[in-house]
Amino acid sequence: MSSPRHILTLSCANRPGIVAKVSTALFDRGFNILDAQQFDDTETGNFFMRVVFNPAGRRADIERLDERFKAIADGFAMTWSMRPAAQRKRVALMVSRFDHCLVDLLYRWRSGEMAMDPVAIIANYPRENYAHIEFGDVPFHYLPITKQTKMEQEARAWELIRSAKADLVILARYMQILSDGFAAKLQGRCVNIHHSFLPGFKGAKPYHQAHQRGVKLIGATAHFVTSDLDEGPIIEQDVERISHRDTPDDLVRKGRDVERRVLARAVANVLEDRVLLNQGKTVVFAD
Repeated sequence: MSSPRHILTLSCANRPGIVAKVSTALFDRGFNILDAQQFDDTETGNFFMRVVFNPAGRRADIERLDERFKAIADGFAMTWSMRPAAQRKRVALMVSRFDHCLVDLLYRWRSGEMAMDPVAIIANYPRENYAHIEFGDVPFHYLPITKQTKMEQEARAWELIRSAKADLVILARYMQILSDGFAAKLQGRCVNIHHSFLPGFKGAKPYHQAHQRGVKLIGATAHFVTSDLDEGPIIEQDVERISHRDTPDDLVRKGRDVERRVLARAVANVLEDRVLLNQGKTVVFAD
């Protein structure tokens, strides 16, 4: 059996000696680097790194390494995290009427493809809307919402997220605009999926609008949620070819497919600590 792996991520202003300090600290505390990726953003002057490591012998001590790394991080003013790779993130999923992304994520979780622990499903539609979906032991919460009850509904949703100790919130086609206050509470740990076209079609029935304009590409974008609607740092994108033969229903079907796979890739990268925030964008250390 292989020894347990850990994941270290860090970001800070770039300066000489960062990689040397990190690798030396790991070696001195008895650990072996299995994989290391780094990026120096010359535009912002920031440095990003992700390291996967495991014990190289009996002298390896993760607590001593953590103490040593705190001193290094302070010296470089780093934003950093270190955790066991086997430690699964707790995930809350929010959904509205369209359930294709929710179903896909739950399937990937059950099949072992996606290492996460779903701790809550929050929906603004009743459980009957998802009667065909087996949630198992994952708690389901029906939180209806109107313009008049929006703040109360979000307060309840936030309390559920907090009480479930969710590390990550996924808007799996949750078709409600989050208030600035709610978005701020979820800063850096809430992923959304939405259609993205060129040109952009907003409002009702975007795929029908795209069909009327004769688009040749449709797509989807997964991004972190911010108070600026659909303007958060982008994690993943993909497109699908469209022809003149495609009907609006074809676009909807193809749109569902691209939304599912884009969200799944984005979530997988976040779960594996491959995504680091870089001001208004992201650094994604792909596998």
